[in-house]
Amino acid sequence: MSAHTDNSIVIGAPLDLVWQMANDVESWPSLFVGEYAKGEVLERTENRIVFRLTTVPEFSPHNDGKSYSWVSERVLDEEHHYVNARRVELGPFRYMHIFQSFDEVPGGVRLRWVQNFEIREGAPFTDEQMAGRINHHSREQLENHRRVIEAAARQRSAAPAAS
Repeated sequence: MSAHTDNSIVIGAPLDLVWQMANDVESWPSLFVGEYAKGEVLERTENRIVFRLTTVPEFSPHNDGKSYSWVSERVLDEEHHYVNARRVELGPFRYMHIFQSFDEVPGGVRLRWVQNFEIREGAPFTDEQMAGRINHHSREQLENHRRVIEAAARQRSAAPAAS
């Protein structure tokens, strides 16, 4: 079996700011409030980031209060404003592929997250349960992205121009 999620939001901010902030892995604890305690870059090239994410203990998919950590990879296509990502350390997943797009639309930038995955046999949850969890948290986290990035956009536009 496999599962698919597709969530998006429009962020009222310039494309360059949304792109920069959404791809700044080290700042993810402030973008993904209550989900990630740490985002640590392990390797970075011009268009590729390998990083380790660590969850806050309360955000356990097993509801056991433990903190979890894994390595993921992001390949950035800045020209087209796409990201293809995958979990390298799979944990309970057979695979986890994530596609993100950043499209200019009236009112800002549509940030879209598409996730395709399959849970390993014997995991303490099913594909459907994980899809429900991902959809729920994606909506919450996209709202938080909007709040944080729009606040940064307001701050940037209020800052005096450098001479």
